Amino acid sequence: MSMTIAEAAERTGLTAHTLRYYEREGLLLNGVGRSARGHRRYTERDIAWIALVTRLRATGMPIREVRRYADLVRQGEGNEAERLDILRAHRKRVLDQLIEVTEHLTAIDQKIALYTERLEAKEEDPLAPRPRAETDAFPAPLPVGCCPLR
Repeated sequence: MSMTIAEAAERTGLTAHTLRYYEREGLLLNGVGRSARGHRRYTERDIAWIALVTRLRATGMPIREVRRYADLVRQGEGNEAERLDILRAHRKRVLDQLIEVTEHLTAIDQKIALYTERLEAKEEDPLAPRPRAETDAFPAPLPVGCCPLR
């Protein structure tokens, strides 16, 4: 069973424009099939591949790397080590970003706790002294390797 570009767009959450762009840029595994009238027809295999491409792009893989990975897959067996290298390098970049974002989230959580504590203290005792202003600064970033994800 095949689907139109509108149906493929709905299934993938992408726009028809983005699907055509992915095709033009060589990010799809195969050329998209065409109906007798020349309209694009997407298969379940196309949709599964587009889902992978979307995930790679959403995690920051550059178009040129996605294209390189797609080229290798299209070439078939014999280049699995190179494909693995691409995916491992990308995974490392994603993990590094996750560590950085987790550190930022920790700082935000500390600020939320500080203000929650202040507001709760005000409700309990309106005459309680306020904490020093220097507590409003974000804490210094954690040294590399201190994050619990490592």
